[in-house]
Amino acid sequence: MSDENVSNENEGVDEAGWDLEPGDESAPLVEAVGRFVKFCREQARMTVADFAQVMGYGEDMIRKIERGVRIPRVEFLDRADDVLNAGGHLRAFREDVEKARYPKKVRELKELEDRAVEVLLYSNHNIQGLLQTPEYARALFEMAQPAYSPDEVELGIAARMARKSIFEREPAPTLSFIQEQVTLERPLGGKMVLRRQLEHLLEVSQLRNVTLQVMPTDLEEHAGVHHGPVQVLKFADGTAIGRCPGAFNGRPVSDLRELRTLELRYGMIRAQALPPRESRVFIERALGAL
Repeated sequence: MSDENVSNENEGVDEAGWDLEPGDESAPLVEAVGRFVKFCREQARMTVADFAQVMGYGEDMIRKIERGVRIPRVEFLDRADDVLNAGGHLRAFREDVEKARYPKKVRELKELEDRAVEVLLYSNHNIQGLLQTPEYARALFEMAQPAYSPDEVELGIAARMARKSIFEREPAPTLSFIQEQVTLERPLGGKMVLRRQLEHLLEVSQLRNVTLQVMPTDLEEHAGVHHGPVQVLKFADGTAIGRCPGAFNGRPVSDLRELRTLELRYGMIRAQALPPRESRVFIERALGAL
């Protein structure tokens, strides 16, 4: 039996949704959705047990969703809309629930990325989140210590993949990525996972709004060696926000002077990295070596 089939059969235990974090600002929305699910169920004259059986979930899971302590998956809303003859009213919550299910910091980051007209990202430890394949992201989440629960792993992967919508935006933002050589060679999750990840990098690098560069390990000068990753997001109104774990106590900054420091550092790293065309050749060679 495939892993996918096992997952589907176990949906009643783990896959109906995600627990709501204490103090989450999305609580009123999730509670309202839960009350409406309960209202639709009662209007359809179904007990919790009957509804749970038809939906393929446990009764406790249904009760959690109806109490507003469990964020339902959008697939749950689609199925419930049909089962309860809700006329599309449950499906109408899809977009709101899709956003609510991610941790607050992920929602805030995605909102910023959705507004950005230019994004500058330097990564030195692993492949940058926006560039990760689902398999690579899973490998990262599953090797974290202390270990994440299966539920947290699935949520983390889903949240990371949702951010990739930035590649589908119109008008397309300008995206600049710089990856350390080691991130292209360390086989996190296994060689097959790395192979698919490198293939994906080559695909993304062909997009006209994307610049992807590799920072070689054998360089004698490196402007990013002291402070680590750099993130800068610029917006249409001329404002920007940036972050570097090794600078400004790791906090996000929007002050012009601090942003100038991050942009200068990123500019130096970009100048020292391989040009885009040579970077593609480098990635192709790394792929060929697997």
